Formats: sequence, C-alpha cells, structure tokens
Amino acid sequence: MVDSVPLLLATAATVGLVHTLAGPDHYVPFIAMARVGNWSWRRTMLVTALCGVGHVLGSVVLGLVGIAIGLALSGIEAFEGFRGDIAAWLLLSFGVAYAAWGLRHALRRRRHTHAHVHADGTVHVHWHDHTGEHAHVHAPPLVPAGETAGGGVPVSRMTPWVLFTIFVFGPCEPLIPLLMYPAAESHWMAAVLVALVFSTVTIGTMLTVVAAAHAGLARLSFSRFEPYSHLSAGAALAACGGLMVIGF
Repeated sequence: MVDSVPLLLATAATVGLVHTLAGPDHYVPFIAMARVGNWSWRRTMLVTALCGVGHVLGSVVLGLVGIAIGLALSGIEAFEGFRGDIAAWLLLSFGVAYAAWGLRHALRRRRHTHAHVHADGTVHVHWHDHTGEHAHVHAPPLVPAGETAGGGVPVSRMTPWVLFTIFVFGPCEPLIPLLMYPAAESHWMAAVLVALVFSTVTIGTMLTVVAAAHAGLARLSFSRFEPYSHLSAGAALAACGGLMVIGF
C-alpha cells in the first residue's frame, strides 16, 4: 500500500483538476456574480475560496465517516447523488429567480421621455427611468440602480451566502472512490492525504479560473449590455444548474 500512495495522490490531483474544469458550476457562478456585483478581486477570491471549502468539506467528512462506520461505496454514492440533486435544483432555481429579477431590473432601467407643461405655458421634456423615485433630469438619482432587490436587501450581500449554501450541498462524487481504496487497507493517513490533495487542487483550480476570468473581464467594456447584465448572470447560473440536473 505504501508504494502505491504517490500514484494514488497523483490520481487524486488529476481527478480534482479535471473534475473542476469539466464542471462550469465550479466557476461560472462566481465569474458572473462578481461581474454584475462589481466585486473586488479580493472579495471574489474570498467568496470563491469559502464556497470551495464548503463544497469539498461535506464530501470529505461524509466519505471518512461513512468508511469509518462501514458503509458500502454504493450507499455513500447514493447519498452524494441525493445531495447533488439538491444543489442542482437550488442553483437552477436561484438562477431563474435572479434572471427574472434581472429582466425586471432591465425593463425598469429603460429610459424614456415625459413632457411637462408648466402653468406659464412652458413645455419641457426630460428623460428618466424607474429604478428609483421619479426625478427630473436636473435632480440627483435617489436610489442607485441595481443595488437592491425586492424588499430592499442589497443583492451584493445576499448572493455570496446563497452560493455558499448551494456549494455546501454540492458533492464531489469522484472523491469517494479515491477514499475507499486506502480505507479498505486501513491506511487512514493515505486517505487523509488523498482528501487534502483532492481538496487543495479543486479549490486551487476554482480560484485560478475565477481569478483569470475576473482579470480578463475587467479589461473589457460591456456598457452597451449593462442593463441586461443581471439577466445574463441569472441565465448563466440557471444554465449551470440545468446541466447539473441532467447529469452533466
């Protein structure tokens, strides 16, 4: 068993890398929400890292506990599949809800004109939208566009916690078989090392992809599509959730 540990760890690293890159749900939600929420690089990395830890920790704990109490691989994988279904539907539902809010937000931001006739006969036309209180063009905006949703809760504050909740439910299915092999030989140190390597590579890959996308998108201008940015982000999240639902 000792001789096979390096190969086992290399396999864990490779599987963690491929598993993360092949699943857009590991990075697209953070890229999309950081873009529309104007998150700083530091905040984006922090949210991604915390969600990554939540993502792998649940599977690590479940795998090690399940093995310790003698659960069969099929039983652990069945529970992981159940968790995966919950995460998929949560991400899909959040994406659809966010897209709907984004569509409403985009429609409210469409600028249009109104003509005003004053008592002295003066007529003037001004542009406005419906993101805040009705205001003349010469008055400052009362509510920053896109800052709140529904009852006034800032979107930027809600989103990280929603993503964290979803990622805690999201399982790392490839990790369980990797843990079973050393556990079957009662080589618990090897099992722990496999979990650490897999987790480190998974989270590191998430951070690398998100950081690269964050830096790249910061150099591009999307001003023309800005009114529809929240709608697009919601659609991206819903697409990731949909792919998870169908087993991609």
